[in-house]
Amino acid sequence: MSEIPLVDRHRAVLPSWLALYYAEPIEIVAARGRRVTDSTGATYLDFFAGILTNAVGYDIAEISDAIRRTVATGVLHTSTLYLIRAQVELAEKIARLSGIPDAKVFFTNSGTEANETALMLTTQFRRSNQVLALRNSYHGRAFGTVGISGNRGWSASSLSPVKVSYVHGGYRYRSPFRHLADDEYIRACAEDLREVIETTTSGDVACMVVEPIQGIGGFCVPPDGLFGAFEEILDEYGILLVSDEVQTGWGRTGEHFWGIDAHGVTADLLTFAKGLGNGMAIGGLVGRPDVVDCLTANSLSTFGGNPVATASANATLDYLLDHDLQDNAAKLGARLADGLHEIAARYPVVGDVRGKGLMIGIELVHPDGSPNPRAAVFVLEETKRNGLLVGKGGLHNNVIRLAPPMTLTDDEVDEALGALARSIARAGGD
Repeated sequence: MSEIPLVDRHRAVLPSWLALYYAEPIEIVAARGRRVTDSTGATYLDFFAGILTNAVGYDIAEISDAIRRTVATGVLHTSTLYLIRAQVELAEKIARLSGIPDAKVFFTNSGTEANETALMLTTQFRRSNQVLALRNSYHGRAFGTVGISGNRGWSASSLSPVKVSYVHGGYRYRSPFRHLADDEYIRACAEDLREVIETTTSGDVACMVVEPIQGIGGFCVPPDGLFGAFEEILDEYGILLVSDEVQTGWGRTGEHFWGIDAHGVTADLLTFAKGLGNGMAIGGLVGRPDVVDCLTANSLSTFGGNPVATASANATLDYLLDHDLQDNAAKLGARLADGLHEIAARYPVVGDVRGKGLMIGIELVHPDGSPNPRAAVFVLEETKRNGLLVGKGGLHNNVIRLAPPMTLTDDEVDEALGALARSIARAGGD
C-alpha cells in the first residue's frame, strides 16, 4: 500500500485558503547558508528566506549555539510574569537602536500581533477608533490588522473594530500620480492625506500605520520624504505615526536600519518581527514611553519574548551588527538591482523593477502595461526549475519578490540573475 503524499495529507486537514507555492509543493528538510534542500534531494538558492524571516541565513553557528544553550537549561518558557534576562537585554538593544527617546519595548509572537498591539495602544492613547492606512497595504491576518490592510486579496472580512480611511502614496507604479516628479508626487499625496482627514474622519484620528516599503503589496517604494511630509500634517491633528517595520527592519533596505529613516522622521511606534529571530517566532513594538505605558487594564504576554526566542533574537541582532549586514544588503542589493534593470531592458514583460537593498520587486505586465499574473506564476515555477526560490505578491499577484538572506554573496547574486534571466526570457516568449 503506497503512502499518501504529504501534499494530500496537508489539503485534507489544513484550511483551503492556506496557500502553497508551486504546482508540486516542496518540503524543505535541510538548509545551510543561503541554500535549502527538499525531500527529493533537490537543492535551491533561497531568495525569499521564509518570507524575509531567515534574515541571516540557515545553520548560523552563533545563532544555533545560543538556542542550544538556552534549551540545555530546560527553561523553554516562563511567561512575562517572571524576569527573563534575554528579554531585557534584547529590549535594551532595540530601544537604543530605535532612535526614540526613552523608548519602551513589548514583545509578541508575530508581526500580526505586534500591529494589533500598536492599534490597541494608539486607539487607547488617543481615545479614538479612527485609523489612517495606505492603499495596497498589508499589516496582518487578525481582525484589527485585516481591517487596516488596503489590499482586497488579503481582506478576509469587511468587518473591523476600527474605522479606517485609506490614502494614496505607497504604490507609485499604478498611482494616478505616477507621472509626477518626486516632490510633486509627495505634495499630491500629502494633499490627499489632508483631504481624507478633513472629509472622511471626525478629526480625532488615533494613528496612521504605514509600511516604508509595501511587502505583500509587491515591494512598492514611495519617494524618500513622503512620510516626513505626512508627519507634518499628522502633527497638526495630534495623530500618531506607526511604522510597520516587519519586513523593512534590521537593515534590509541597506541605506537605513529602519525603513522609516529614509523619510527624515521618527515614528511614535515601530512594529517588528520576521528577521529578528532568524526563524524563531518573535515580534514586538518599540515606542514612546507615554504611548506604550498608556494601558490601565491588566495585560501580559504568555509566549511573547520567551527565553528561547529572545536568545535567538539577541544572537541574530548581534550577528547583523557585528558583520555589518546592512552594508552588505546595500552593496549586493545595488548589484542585484543593476542586473535586473538590464534584464528588464531586454524583456517588455518586465514593467517595473523597484526596491531597496535586498528587498526588490519585479512587476510583470502584458504588452499594454496591464498586470500579468500568469507570467508571475510562470516565473515562480521556472526559477524553481532553475534552482532558485523566489516569492510572489502584489495587488494583482503579478510581482516577483526577492528577499534573500542578508549574508548573500556576489557569486550568489550572479547565480540568481542567471536563473531569473532565463526564466523571464521564457515568460516573455523568447
